[in-house]
Amino acid sequence: MQRISFPFSPSCRFFALYCAVFLAGCASEPRPPASATITTTPLAQSALTCPPPLAVLTCPETKPEAALTTPPIATPEVPRGRLEKASWSALPAWESDDLAPALAAFVNGCDVLATLDSWRDVCEHATMTNAKKSREIASFFKENFEPYQVINSDNSASGLVTGYYEPLLFGSRMRTERYRYPIYAAPRDLLTIDLSSLYPEFKHRRLRGRLEGNKVVPYYSRSEIDSSTPMLKGLELVWVDDIVDLFFLQIQGSGQVQMENDERVRIGYADQNGHPFRSLGGLLIRKGEIKPERASMQGIKEWARANPKKVQDFMNGNPSYVFFKELPGDLSGPIGTLGVPLTAERSIAVDQRVVPLGVPVYLSTTWPNTHTPLNRLMVAQDTGGAINGGVRADFYWGFGDEAGKLAGRMKQSGKMWVLLPKGYNPNVEAAEAKPPA
Repeated sequence: MQRISFPFSPSCRFFALYCAVFLAGCASEPRPPASATITTTPLAQSALTCPPPLAVLTCPETKPEAALTTPPIATPEVPRGRLEKASWSALPAWESDDLAPALAAFVNGCDVLATLDSWRDVCEHATMTNAKKSREIASFFKENFEPYQVINSDNSASGLVTGYYEPLLFGSRMRTERYRYPIYAAPRDLLTIDLSSLYPEFKHRRLRGRLEGNKVVPYYSRSEIDSSTPMLKGLELVWVDDIVDLFFLQIQGSGQVQMENDERVRIGYADQNGHPFRSLGGLLIRKGEIKPERASMQGIKEWARANPKKVQDFMNGNPSYVFFKELPGDLSGPIGTLGVPLTAERSIAVDQRVVPLGVPVYLSTTWPNTHTPLNRLMVAQDTGGAINGGVRADFYWGFGDEAGKLAGRMKQSGKMWVLLPKGYNPNVEAAEAKPPA
């Protein structure tokens, strides 16, 4: 990954920081300052993230005596939630869950977690355990972990649980009359500006843009990328036959493409253009195109099939655009932010500013579009652009149409408990597991 120094004078750097303070949309936590960097070819394995638009980082012409001498004060980050110590008896139906798949998913992520001192021992125990029955596995968790309930910033304990999945699309390596819609790789001119090493308050904040002369400007929006004059010609990984399926692929963050020659290609998230994510369902509701109860993935697809001439204009209302990369075909699942394959019905996406990546999370919610309890031990292995706040989770249902039906209907209320190693203090220890470079 190529890095270059931040190409601005001190006064311009402070002006750039001023823009970033108002435009960055992710949380920040302290870490020792160094120098800010710009990454020119970011290919980190992460889930959908939706940083806000990048302001034009140019320096106003000033006389020497008018130059800035101190940086502007950053707006304090509003807490998104917290973890409160709880008892095992607070977890609904804890003894009823089949914990073997959850233990396997947790062990799968220990390659990353075990690099942290506070997790090394418990990961070793998890890897070596021979427990097969749920009761034995429950004993393992009780002996090694303590539960902490996730509490929102407004002191409430309930939040939104949605679902996502890995879709199947149909495509070709070549553009044809049928396969006309490209899935793009990450552009070479896409810059990721990381200010966190110089300004610790910007940890987790990433601005994206491109160079235009000596200025950094916002990267192309969806409408520009999908215009009749392709901005990204030559970066096509594959071509697919359905623009609506492609749109939802970008929301899911990963998928598989069935090729004409029977080849199956798995693709995963590579990067994002830096524009904010806007809900297509919300826009359709506001414009009176669909009723709120029809704003599921299935309902939106039905509307799109019936209104093909309107589709592109409405999709342009979401300027966010996701780029992909081809993944090995033998993976057991798509790669999440933690850097390991996701496990169907056991992996969730969370806001890692509240819930550390890699940790077991007991989720108490209901099955999609029902009141039937769904109480299950999950593992926080992914993040998402729309996953913001304490009690907020995206439930990974797996691959294919059946998983898509469940994911598309899921919009439930739920509660969450994080399981942390005994003796671990979430208020003073850094538990975030970094995905592999």
